[in-house]
Amino acid sequence: MTARHGDRAADRHAAVTAARPVSTWAAPRRPSPAQSTRAALLNALAWATIIAAPLLPGMLSSATSFAVRLPFEIIVLLLLTLALPHATPRRLVAYAFATLTVVAAVIALLDLAFLATIDRGFAPTEDWRALINAYRVVEDVAGPAIATLAAVLVVALAFAAIAVIARCALRCARTLSDAGPRGRVGVASAAVAWSVLAVAGAQHPSGASFAAADVTTSVSTAAAQAAQSIRDRDAFAEALREDPLTEQPADRLLTALRGKDVVIAFVESYGEVAVSDTGPLAGISRVIDEHAARLTRSGYRAESAFLTSPTFGGVSWLAHGTLQSGTWVDSQQKYDTLMASDRLTISRLFGEVGWRTVAVNPAHTEPWPEGAALYGYDRLLDERALAFDGPAFGFARVPDQFTWHRFFDDELSRSGTPIMAEVDLVSSHTPWTPTPQLVPWADVDDPATFDSQPRDTGEDVWSDPERVRAAYAESIQYSLDSTLSFLETYDQPNLVLVLVGDHQPSRIVSGETADADVPITIVSKDPAVLERTREWGWDAGFRPSPDAPVWRMDAFRDRFVAAFSDAG
Repeated sequence: MTARHGDRAADRHAAVTAARPVSTWAAPRRPSPAQSTRAALLNALAWATIIAAPLLPGMLSSATSFAVRLPFEIIVLLLLTLALPHATPRRLVAYAFATLTVVAAVIALLDLAFLATIDRGFAPTEDWRALINAYRVVEDVAGPAIATLAAVLVVALAFAAIAVIARCALRCARTLSDAGPRGRVGVASAAVAWSVLAVAGAQHPSGASFAAADVTTSVSTAAAQAAQSIRDRDAFAEALREDPLTEQPADRLLTALRGKDVVIAFVESYGEVAVSDTGPLAGISRVIDEHAARLTRSGYRAESAFLTSPTFGGVSWLAHGTLQSGTWVDSQQKYDTLMASDRLTISRLFGEVGWRTVAVNPAHTEPWPEGAALYGYDRLLDERALAFDGPAFGFARVPDQFTWHRFFDDELSRSGTPIMAEVDLVSSHTPWTPTPQLVPWADVDDPATFDSQPRDTGEDVWSDPERVRAAYAESIQYSLDSTLSFLETYDQPNLVLVLVGDHQPSRIVSGETADADVPITIVSKDPAVLERTREWGWDAGFRPSPDAPVWRMDAFRDRFVAAFSDAG
């Protein structure tokens, strides 16, 4: 190549180089110390969140609070986010992790609430109706505005928790990705460590396994429970079809009660603790004994015992269904199955052999077709039919005394067909405040009679456990006072009254060691009625002694019918 040719080549290269745009790339700026500190702090908070959040369900459901443990779920989360190449799948995994974690924590919280109130854990597939009833109780205690605000805050907090946990998970995944091979080695080491701890069964001094899987356990338990619920439902439905009463000749059933009015009165939250004569509850026995003395002088006699209820602290309709149907109804699913069946209930049996049947339930505010279908009621006296125009007393919109008065006026005072009724008394329903006061029976129809009665708020009572116990005692005294003074005022020589509790009050009143037993008393003026039950061995009197016989509640139907029917 000549020098001349080389010069032309150099000129062309210079021209092309000059025509190219100047690159704008520059080395990345190093973050300031403040930015580095902030990033490190956020990373630390993110890691703390995704490690602690999966441990929360176990902390809530056991005594393992704050135990240092390694959650299985974050290892799966990080392995998946490292394996997924795109942002969208990673985001889906993070939000799935966050959602499952929050759901498991909510289930654990509901377990605590259910154990504190009805002495059993929360069943996700069955207890949604109970949540609605719980909301109504909170509404009665704190008012509708606060109850609504609390519900909205709970839902908002749940969604906010999902968002925060998901963002923390994504941030942790980015830090591992940025760490390159060291991040992958760290996750693999954590997986190996968890496996070793799980196989070795290593435990914290509190008894919790170091290899934690609380979210997985909670969700899988809920799924297994759902599957078991289906099996239980099918087995229960099959058991309902085997009813010994359907084989009995109708003309031999309940013959010893012909011509009598029969009333099964459920007293809300009237449990064994109510007749224990302890502390502020001692006044309940005094009320019973004072009325018993007067009723005995008037010719009434009574026998008492205990029944073991299928529920504790709430969900009263399970007890109603159990006693009426002679089957053990200890879950909402079983109750729904019962309601869809043709099982012979006590009330329907009475209706089939000649009684007029009535349900008196002040807590019902809407139509109740199951009442006619399963229970066979000819009439439902609900809140609307009772038409109480006075002030509401917490959950109990209708005072028990008014309920008895209207029932007498509308049904018992009629001549002709005998009445069989279930009367549900709700003045002693939690939150046990405010409680009505007994008024002269002649003034019950006047709503103004109740206007001047004091009505403490739930906040005034529930801030102190001793005040809760006192409020419970006052409400039970009122319910029993209304019932027994009704017998004194509206003397009914042909009445047979079965007075029974539905369940024990919650643990704040009944105590941590209380069982599920409730008092039951049969009252009548006819000696022949109690002669029929003498072989039961119940205590004589209007309240059972601590040594009184105890039956399961589902045994009552068949024994009651057998006692008052002719032998086959």
